[in-house]
Amino acid sequence: MIDTPKAPETSGQVFDAVKGNWVDTRAPAWTRPYLRLSRADRPVGTWLLLLPCWWGALLAAAETGTFGLRTLWIMIGCALGAWLMRGAGCTWNDISDRNFDGKVERTKSRPIPSGQVTVKQAAIWMVLQALIALVILLSFGKLAIALGFLSLLPVMIYPFAKRFTWWPQVFLGIAFNWGAILAYAAVSGRLSAAPFFFYFAGIAWTIFYDTIYAHQDKDDDAMIGVKSTARLFGDNTALWLRRFLVITVVLMGAGVVEALVDRSVLALVVALGAPWAMGLHMTWQMTKLDTENPDMCLKLFRSNRDTGLLAALFLAVSVFL
Repeated sequence: MIDTPKAPETSGQVFDAVKGNWVDTRAPAWTRPYLRLSRADRPVGTWLLLLPCWWGALLAAAETGTFGLRTLWIMIGCALGAWLMRGAGCTWNDISDRNFDGKVERTKSRPIPSGQVTVKQAAIWMVLQALIALVILLSFGKLAIALGFLSLLPVMIYPFAKRFTWWPQVFLGIAFNWGAILAYAAVSGRLSAAPFFFYFAGIAWTIFYDTIYAHQDKDDDAMIGVKSTARLFGDNTALWLRRFLVITVVLMGAGVVEALVDRSVLALVVALGAPWAMGLHMTWQMTKLDTENPDMCLKLFRSNRDTGLLAALFLAVSVFL
């Protein structure tokens, strides 16, 4: 049983939480530190974990042109699992980074460094979330279950990546986009090259959006010795982001062609709208990018929910053509 933490000296709201979010305004007071650990007050991360899952499930459905109850459950289960596993992953991240977060302006208000929960309480909460997610995963089939357990490795490594590599965003991408492969396997019961194209497209997309996100912390990161692609790219960030934009579009397009080459021309063309819509939205982000403006960086990062949803929309339509 999780002990109720002592009331914090302040309201406990995390610095970069969505203002007026339901956690800070409606959730029971004793649950708020735990929900903040899970980033329930910052839902975009759940979307960014969920959307590759939906891409994979929809790609498998589009491949056969059928959308049954099994696919519907996989997509619902992925939504529940994404919330839980994002929460468990973020809790693990905060436990691992507890000695860094208190030194960074944006993260010192998080529940552990601000004293809202203890490390032990956070660890219990992490395990609880993971166990509930496991129950959902067990309904996805043997191949998906195996892939789910395999995904734990990059999740465990990611919090430490910024200490030994300038490319921690790659490790985040490896962890966050695994759902494209897992959900495809859950729907189709097999694997092919197509979901792997989506997986690597998702990694490129993650590097794109998380580099923008990391520019918020680059000064604090430099002081405490934390590495990131934002610091690595520096003044050349826009050039690097354009490269990852192109990689995202090309790889997702390759995945669509691989999966739908035997479907109707109309289904293929509509599905190819997925990478192009993503690319156009990422291009729009580039027109607004100001790496010296933390508020704009956060706004653009959050807009990637729409980037991924656009791709999911085109894939969904292609299923029925």
